[in-house]
Amino acid sequence: MKQLTYLLCLLGLLSGCTADEPAVPARPNILFCIADDASFPHMGAYGTRWVITPAFDRVAREGLLFQRAYTPNAKCAPSRACILTGRNSWQLEEAANHSPTFPAKFASFVEVLSQSGYRTGFTGKGWAPGDPGTVAGQRRQLTGEPFQDLHTSPPTAAMSEIDYAANFTAFLDAAPATAPFFFWYGGYEPHRAYTYGSGLDGTGRSLDDVDDVPPMWPDTDTVRTDLLDYAREIDYFDEHLGRMLAELERRGELDNTIVVVTADNGMPFPRIKGQAYEMSNHLPLAVRWPAGIKVAGRTVEDFVSFVDLAPTFLNVAGVAWDSSGMSPTVGQSLRPILENTQEEPFRDHVLIGKERHDVGRPGDVGYPIRGIVRGDYLYLRNYATDRWPVGNPETGYLNTDGSPTKTLLLNRRRNGTDTAGLWQLNFGKRPAVEVYNIAADPYCMDNLADDPELATLIAGMEEEMTTELRAQGDPRMVGRGEVFDRYPYYGAVAGFYERYMGGEAVEAGWVEAGDFEAAPVEEEAAEEQ
Repeated sequence: MKQLTYLLCLLGLLSGCTADEPAVPARPNILFCIADDASFPHMGAYGTRWVITPAFDRVAREGLLFQRAYTPNAKCAPSRACILTGRNSWQLEEAANHSPTFPAKFASFVEVLSQSGYRTGFTGKGWAPGDPGTVAGQRRQLTGEPFQDLHTSPPTAAMSEIDYAANFTAFLDAAPATAPFFFWYGGYEPHRAYTYGSGLDGTGRSLDDVDDVPPMWPDTDTVRTDLLDYAREIDYFDEHLGRMLAELERRGELDNTIVVVTADNGMPFPRIKGQAYEMSNHLPLAVRWPAGIKVAGRTVEDFVSFVDLAPTFLNVAGVAWDSSGMSPTVGQSLRPILENTQEEPFRDHVLIGKERHDVGRPGDVGYPIRGIVRGDYLYLRNYATDRWPVGNPETGYLNTDGSPTKTLLLNRRRNGTDTAGLWQLNFGKRPAVEVYNIAADPYCMDNLADDPELATLIAGMEEEMTTELRAQGDPRMVGRGEVFDRYPYYGAVAGFYERYMGGEAVEAGWVEAGDFEAAPVEEEAAEEQ
């Protein structure tokens, strides 16, 4: 693809550029690749040996590997909304929630790129689930024009039949030769469901390869199998990434394409996806861009947030943020990190949180949390401790995806073999404040909120978090947090709790009775007291 080039230093877009330095091509292509539910450090480049990700590892080896990348909200729709807008989820009104309507007032950076001369497209999962709304009577294309027509036979029946890489090739074939492109590859993997045992079948792996079973789950063959099935789905996501890199290389476009690879939220296991712990929000991130990365092959220790991605993409595309229609934002372009080897002092923490995720409480209300990660510590504030954090027992704790691991935990609770108290960690109610040393305790098992030696640190983190949230206009900081529970859900999940309790959800065919891990709410509540 023919790209216009010019000296960015003449336009003042590249600070520190001199006449002796090589020009960076203007308006590079962008390939953004996002897995669906994969935690840090579950890519080979991070040293996890039970996943096989040569394509991700190549991007990291020939670019940058980020050690501290976080989503503000560890659930599909709100996490992706943060990426698209450069705003934290508590700044996004309805889009703070899962399965909402996307507010018309917020532009996505992909829409802006499309209006600025980029050809934009996506395959797989874009922004979802929810209703993107319309513009001038046309359904909004928040992640570009869909390319979904080409299909394949995946290794298991649980994987998507969309041929992501072939659809990317179709997009390239259709793209004008004179325009740069942005393409969103949204793999549906490793989202549930999985084919049980697929991580062992024909992969050359064994249960012993899993060298770190998180301590909030039993270390059993069932759990290890579940983890390897998750790994096989990450492998498949990576296989399509590898095919896309090869296609760009074949066309001579790879080195003028920014390739960004990440995931939207943590792995679909209890106490991770949809929560606000370290494994929930801490995600893999690698970036390759030979034309713009000064020293490739290095790791980045700065804290970066998903809100930094939209400003980065517009910056490298030469689109001024102030004139993009997306201002204001809390995100900061990552371009200085790409072009320089020095860390940025202000990148010493990130904010995280959540509001209304999956259904499963009276009125389908959410479980509000705000948090801050600074240095080795995670501070969390739970604002509705009377609520069940992952959904009510009678609907099966619906903010935890169904899985063999979840079923095992609940069965042990019922038959009295949960001697380690793992049900409480995964499904039980929580205190108002949680504090964890994530360097020593990445699975957030030991709450240090009452440690007197950390009192000053904890108070400082809470004050910093609250001050920043107020500056960002977070409704929850000014006593208006209930607004998030009043935004309507989109689609059949609206009013789900009441329909389920009346049996209407099963009768309507939205769910099957066997989908739920029912437990007597009176018994659970009594034991909590």
